[in-house]
Amino acid sequence: MKILFNKYEGAGNDFIIVKNSPKLIDHSDNQLIKRLCDRRFSIGADGLILIEENDVCDFRMFYYNSDGSAGEMCGNGARCASHFAMSHMTGFHDLTFMAGDGLHTARPDGPGRTEISISDVSEIKEVPDGILVNTGVPHLVIFKEDISNIRVVTDGRKLRWSQAYAPAGVNVNFASVKGGKLFVRTYERGVEDETLACGTGITATAIAAVKTGKIVTPAVAAESGKTVTSVTEVVARGGILSVKFTLADNIATDIFLAGPATFVFSGEIEI
Repeated sequence: MKILFNKYEGAGNDFIIVKNSPKLIDHSDNQLIKRLCDRRFSIGADGLILIEENDVCDFRMFYYNSDGSAGEMCGNGARCASHFAMSHMTGFHDLTFMAGDGLHTARPDGPGRTEISISDVSEIKEVPDGILVNTGVPHLVIFKEDISNIRVVTDGRKLRWSQAYAPAGVNVNFASVKGGKLFVRTYERGVEDETLACGTGITATAIAAVKTGKIVTPAVAAESGKTVTSVTEVVARGGILSVKFTLADNIATDIFLAGPATFVFSGEIEI
């Protein structure tokens, strides 16, 4: 059987997107998902996204890492999935979609860019290794003076599999602040490697940076002790993204991630 697919990338984080209605790919077929994401023997990608119909929103997104494991949410993937839906299903206007961590919104954000909402963060927790922030998936944020020569894979993998974060594990973000800009490199669980960008990781790092005072941004608005903060530039190896959110005490709400979502090519493959 042949299936149609679209290849997308968001700041270098790349995905295979399949409109899975009717259900051509079984959600439990981890070996097929892993094979499709293989860069040597198949299409190749950091992850696979299945787009399916949903009764309460414009579409349902199912995200799978390149090792075949399911992920609750993927920020760059969600932007790419939203761009796909706008191109093929809904037209270029605001929409809603469901992911593993709940309901999200998406909207066009200028040429080649898409903005999505990220689930509220209920806790920003300092731990011995860094700062834990869950932006739909768990992220550990570690601030360094310089991350250009850091051993992202070696050091990230050690922390990802640490007993401190068992059994689910954790994504590991190494970050630095230079000239008021936030730089981030991420080791992603499920991909088990450094990716060129991680949307939920960039969001987690931006929140941690403002919470700890690493970045001091002017308040866009303030009301009842809440500050709406805009982190306009977060630099990943694959591109620049932006994050805005409302921070109150140890909680972040009204979180939005914007960045590129780019169609690369389409094709069909025998499965």
